[in-house]
Amino acid sequence: MEDPPMATSEYGLSTIIAGGVAALLVPILLSVVLNGTKKGKKRGVPVKVGGEEGYAMRHARGPDLVDVPWPGATTMAALFEQACKKYSSNRLLGTREFIDKEIVTSSDGRKFEKLHLGEYRWQSYGEVFERVCNFASGLVGGVGHNVDTRVAIFSDTRAEWFIAFQGCFRQNLTVVTIYASLGEDALIYSLNETQVSTLICDSKQLKKLSAIQSSLKTVKNIIYIEEDGVEVASSDVNGLGDITVSSISEVEKLGKEKPVEPSLPSKNGVAVIMFTSGSTGLPKGVMITHGNLIGTAAGVMKVIPKLNKNDVYIAYLPLAHVFELEAEIVVFTWGSAIGYGSAMTLTDTSNKIKKGTKGDVSVLNPTLMTAVPAILDRVREGVLKKVEEKGGMAKTLFNFAYNRRLAAVNGSWFGAWGLEKMFWDTLVFKKIRAVLGGRIRFMLVGGAPLSPDSQRFINICMGSPIGQGYGLTETCAGATFSEWDDPTVGRVGPPLPCGYIKLVSWEEGGYRVSDKPMPRGEIVVGGNSVTAGYFNNQEKTDEVYKVDEKGTRWFYTGDIGRFHPDGCLEVIDRKKDIVKLQHGEYVSLGKVEAALGSSNYVDNIMVHADPMNSYCVALVVPSHGAIEKWAEEAGVKSSDVSELCENGEAVKEVQQSLTKAAKAAKLEKFEIPAKIKLLPEPWTPESGLVTAALKIKREQIKAKFKDELHKLYA
Repeated sequence: MEDPPMATSEYGLSTIIAGGVAALLVPILLSVVLNGTKKGKKRGVPVKVGGEEGYAMRHARGPDLVDVPWPGATTMAALFEQACKKYSSNRLLGTREFIDKEIVTSSDGRKFEKLHLGEYRWQSYGEVFERVCNFASGLVGGVGHNVDTRVAIFSDTRAEWFIAFQGCFRQNLTVVTIYASLGEDALIYSLNETQVSTLICDSKQLKKLSAIQSSLKTVKNIIYIEEDGVEVASSDVNGLGDITVSSISEVEKLGKEKPVEPSLPSKNGVAVIMFTSGSTGLPKGVMITHGNLIGTAAGVMKVIPKLNKNDVYIAYLPLAHVFELEAEIVVFTWGSAIGYGSAMTLTDTSNKIKKGTKGDVSVLNPTLMTAVPAILDRVREGVLKKVEEKGGMAKTLFNFAYNRRLAAVNGSWFGAWGLEKMFWDTLVFKKIRAVLGGRIRFMLVGGAPLSPDSQRFINICMGSPIGQGYGLTETCAGATFSEWDDPTVGRVGPPLPCGYIKLVSWEEGGYRVSDKPMPRGEIVVGGNSVTAGYFNNQEKTDEVYKVDEKGTRWFYTGDIGRFHPDGCLEVIDRKKDIVKLQHGEYVSLGKVEAALGSSNYVDNIMVHADPMNSYCVALVVPSHGAIEKWAEEAGVKSSDVSELCENGEAVKEVQQSLTKAAKAAKLEKFEIPAKIKLLPEPWTPESGLVTAALKIKREQIKAKFKDELHKLYA
């Protein structure tokens, strides 16, 4: 994400400070006078549950787990139909008008696509429901999909993804979701493993599919989504051989002409087989029931403040990820609007936005959004970079305002939300918030841990509470959720009202539920969000899923957590990421990476520990902007970042920064990488080195850079 504009000019800031001392002091003095610490609130309470012995917690709202948003909404098909009737005339799905595109050639000869996009065009709940019914009828009665087989969606996040998804449930079909960025081998595996007979995809994916057509054992039909500015080449269609190819508009037309009676699913039926983005090996297909999807949505709806039909949600994360999927289910259940965008067109300065064209958030002005930590880290980096460039009075005022707001949020409930907040919001932070449309009132973050610094920075600069969620595909995204009025950082909240969280002692790692002052152990999730297991993998299912004597289903996450006195969970470690060094010390790779990631020089990092050695090492993708700025100030000449990554002075500078970050996080000496290697190329989902949620794929990185790792230990 590119740099946002600063709040005011230096001239304006000087004038304000010279002529407005009284206006500055009044809210600060009021804040001091009315300062008071918010009383502690119980957010989770201990509960007795079945299964393995441990320390369990439920949400403080009540003893009974929620399983539906309202009576009768027990499946996705029922929930969606009822929502569409309830909010028939409300806006539901919005897509930006495509005007044109152009190809821009950079100075080094690389070509980039730039898009000129217009306003959002909306379809109401009633209109979308009609399209969903038409698609369902056309899929079964027109294209001839075999109702005893599965449908897969292999597409970017868009309105047609949503429509096809809901349409399948009108005919009780199981949907296999596949990341649009998935490589050929994993794609072939996912389709063949689940015996998919109909595949729905973006038109641009037809070329990839024609290349692997001979490896697809069960696919009979391909339905492609037409895209403005993308022509379907006859060679791509012909390359698909005997597979029947139709456009989604053709399927909807067939269904409108010959409607087919719906065949609705049951609560315990498998709605989705969702392939995990897979940080190791081939992806695993998680079987998610209708009850799981509904249960998580019902739980989240209890803790997001005042959702209503006037809210607008910006949808841009992968719908093949359970985090985005559940977010959109929650939004339509409340009758709110969903506007589709992409990470490449999100802001006015995003990579694919043509100069002079507004980004998605500037046009949509959303009130709700989801994000993964990597995106928020880039927002923070962009704001701080712009502050540094402004310098002078602008920098002084920003830092003063930020520190005042930080002190207020950390200590004073009144100061956090009262007059002083309004003052600084108007003076400093208003234009920064315009980067995300200016109206964000709640932000949900998940997919990976969010650093405390980034969480607090977004709280202050964007002015919205952050609900940090913890969950996995195996728990249908539902486990814990931090509440809007919780000012703390570094925690992931109490259990959602749809389930329980239990800590189970892990003796080998030294984590016990008897630990003081807080119980610690492996995080085990139980309740309505826990999924049915792994598709065609009973052995792995039996390893991590358990059912207790009361019939409650539990999933063993492999994460290590601890409960705070108010019932909130903090994730502190990961069993699989712990390596024992040569002299017996244990290194938690994830914990070290999280600590070192606070360095301004780090865009991405993987810490590696060889059990045959007494120290760990790290592969670091440096922030290009930060390392280039250092080189300029240090007088180090280089032609590009690749050259800087080989520069000894640059390596030393980054390593010193990592050591400083490690000491600030109070890491032990053996946890601090003794040697590092700088790598110039960013790790992206397309490269296969990070997941769609931007979590590192440790095994793939180790394989790609095995020579570099070997040299670090040489």
